[in-house]
Amino acid sequence: QVVLVESGGGSVQAGGSLKLSCTASEYNYCMGWLRQAPGKEREGIASIDNVGFINYADAVKGRFTISRDVAKNTLYLQMDSLKPEDSGMYYCVATDVGACFASTLKYSPDRGLGTQVNVSS
Repeated sequence: QVVLVESGGGSVQAGGSLKLSCTASEYNYCMGWLRQAPGKEREGIASIDNVGFINYADAVKGRFTISRDVAKNTLYLQMDSLKPEDSGMYYCVATDVGACFASTLKYSPDRGLGTQVNVSS
């Protein structure tokens, strides 16, 4: 089972930026980010596969950028123009099965412990 460790969360004002990182203990063809706001369901927001195919949820498209360093088994999420509704716990996810889309990430059992993002208005 892959071990995923997130970092980079924190508190920022609306309009600000944060960059999340995730280090994986082993290679997985598909990696991505889930988030969960208080009282809401966990949602996949960005995914990237081993050849660079990227998929975003509509809520973050144009503001967030996902990238990965395959050689280092590291995943990134650059978050710009942050909004209060982006607040929540962000989880790194990895999988070697199934399609690689933001919407399918929630089905993967392999995720990190999460990093908290707080955006104030």
